[in-house]
Amino acid sequence: MERIIFTKDKYDMNWLREDCEYAKTECPKELACEVHSQRDGDILKTSVIFTNTGCRPVFTSLDSIGIYMPLNDRYEGSEICIKERCHTHIFCGGDISYIMALRMGGEAPHLGMVLTEGSLGGYSIKRDFAKMSNDRGLFILHPSPAELQPGESMKLAWTIFPHEGKEDFYRKLAAFPGMVLVSADRYVCFPEETVRITVRPSFDTSAVLVNGMPAAKTEAGFIYDYHADACGEQILNIEADQVKTYCRLLVQENLQKLAGKRCRFIAGKQQYNGDSPMLRGSFLAYDNEEKHVYYSDTNDYNGGRERVGMGLLMARYLQRHEDAQLRASLDFYTEFVLRELVDAGSGEVYNDVGRDGSYERLYNMPWYATLFTELYQLDGKREHLLYAYRILMKYYSKGGHTFYAIELPVLAVSRALRAAGMEEELLKLTEMFKKHADYITEIGTAYPPSEVNYEQSIVAPAANILLQVHILTGDEVYRKAGESQLKVLELFNGLAPDFHLYETAIRHWDGYWFGKRKLYGDTFPHYWSGLTGNVYALYSMITGSGEYKKKAMDSVKGVLPLLFPDGSASCACLFPHSVNGIRADFYDPYANDQDWGLYFLLRLEAELGYRFEDSQF
Repeated sequence: MERIIFTKDKYDMNWLREDCEYAKTECPKELACEVHSQRDGDILKTSVIFTNTGCRPVFTSLDSIGIYMPLNDRYEGSEICIKERCHTHIFCGGDISYIMALRMGGEAPHLGMVLTEGSLGGYSIKRDFAKMSNDRGLFILHPSPAELQPGESMKLAWTIFPHEGKEDFYRKLAAFPGMVLVSADRYVCFPEETVRITVRPSFDTSAVLVNGMPAAKTEAGFIYDYHADACGEQILNIEADQVKTYCRLLVQENLQKLAGKRCRFIAGKQQYNGDSPMLRGSFLAYDNEEKHVYYSDTNDYNGGRERVGMGLLMARYLQRHEDAQLRASLDFYTEFVLRELVDAGSGEVYNDVGRDGSYERLYNMPWYATLFTELYQLDGKREHLLYAYRILMKYYSKGGHTFYAIELPVLAVSRALRAAGMEEELLKLTEMFKKHADYITEIGTAYPPSEVNYEQSIVAPAANILLQVHILTGDEVYRKAGESQLKVLELFNGLAPDFHLYETAIRHWDGYWFGKRKLYGDTFPHYWSGLTGNVYALYSMITGSGEYKKKAMDSVKGVLPLLFPDGSASCACLFPHSVNGIRADFYDPYANDQDWGLYFLLRLEAELGYRFEDSQF
């Protein structure tokens, strides 16, 4: 099998990569393997049978057997991706396992795969590291651990089918015999909250068990209410007529308490106060294994760039909480920024300490403009707002209107300028923002490559800037253009019943660039996944949509697994079982840049009135 092309696909997209055989298997030498595939129009049915040919029993572990599913999830550029590449959302939930693959541009038909026999316990990735961040790699499905006696066989079977999108995929999934669909009204919750789990078998059954307890039968399905008490990961094992699957939740510390612990951890353990005069006051990456700060002039471990998220978090937290020690820490950090990273007179932002601008990076400039806007909101000092204005004007003088800037503070700085009576500055910046939005509108989905050829954090800024400028100006052209971007952005997010995967954007390189282990592979979650939630929030504010408000809350809460109740943190969670044979499924030891995610939550809570500890709708 070299090609899967659906008959009604005007692009004739091949959903299979050409560099790996479909359903190729790897298994212990004691097992013989047979693969059979049969097509009926657009429906493809495949079965894989493993037989113990030895004279002793064979016990498998999760990585003993691998079955390759080489779907075309890679990134040559937006012009190819939009029509001929897919986002692959994988759920290995035991007996209930499936893949929802979505064409990156959103145009149907899309591809679905559902396991019809056997059990999958996880997946791994095999990558060509030479392609760096621009190829997600080959997917390897792992059958759940099993015991095979001599002569005994184990069969896995699945069906591949076309679908019209997320809603149609789950509708078709629900019709398969033996299917048990599981959903929760939230996947990240807080102590004392109640999470409602809904289980919908496709077959008649008198009982569904959740962690051995009976669920209540209703017209909507079987209902089980889980009351959260202790913080941590909670796996709810679900069984219906011997069909077994799971739902995975996270109970997290109360948001304000978590933020306070995190800020104190930053001030106490991640602020440099050593012998280097250039680094004094900086917030640096922290090694949770070796218990020390870490600095390198390598970009993603330096004293500038994304590390500003720690300053943003602290500035936002202090707007609600008085804390003299944290305020002193933030003031120390602000002195560092003005000394080493920002020229307050010109608005220039440097890439690293010592005002090192040898590497020019436009991403940095809006982030430090946001920092000074937050400082203005905290202390009311007009000079801080003026610094933010100068930084943004410098950004646009460098061609920023053609750049897809992450977290450009269009509304925050505009509202602050208006409140401060700085109308001339507001007028000039508004013209820059409109020019930027006009460019993005004209480009549409022909996205320019950035640090990755095509990624969620190109599409999210496009949607974010357009919707912010619509709110600022009232111009409907920007709203409509933003809605077009939103449709493409949503495709990065899956809906599987696991807090790692639900409304979490596909990202697959951040552990390499920002982590200690430097391992490529799916990061579920990574804090920039929350960029999608910020767009959902803007859209809910514009339209009044409760649906998008909930999606926003689910998406942004989805970054909370990266923060731990003791105040420590991780820059990325490497989700696959392994990557190129290297064990994954871990939180990277470096706390580096993840505090943006917690900052987003505090900002949404304060500015849009989101009540994350009471998110019923």
